[in-house]
Amino acid sequence: MTSEPTTDQTTWPEALATVTACHYDAGAGRALAFGIPTSKHFRISYNYFVNDQIHTGEFSSAKPIPQNTLFPIRYNPEAPHQNSHDTTTPPQTSRAPILTIGIIGSLILSLAWLAILRSCH
Repeated sequence: MTSEPTTDQTTWPEALATVTACHYDAGAGRALAFGIPTSKHFRISYNYFVNDQIHTGEFSSAKPIPQNTLFPIRYNPEAPHQNSHDTTTPPQTSRAPILTIGIIGSLILSLAWLAILRSCH
């Protein structure tokens, strides 16, 4: 009889992780559309020890976390590199609202420019 993999993070053992770096990420490479700011956040790098091995990870935070800060983390006992702060599958962000605003803004500006050109004659 084989046991099923443990996927419920609430039952994973806990360890203490240490913040190794905190970097501000201003969303470089992401364009601003009509003055709408991009998401800004801090990238937190950390490490933790499990079974005499060091594991590292990174996650996003709205607030900075000072270097050497300790925080609890849960790890998968069958694969200790997987943990509760794992960002290997980052959340997908939708660009549809910004694209929609951009298209509508372009149409409004085009119609306004057309109205100005027609009024000059």
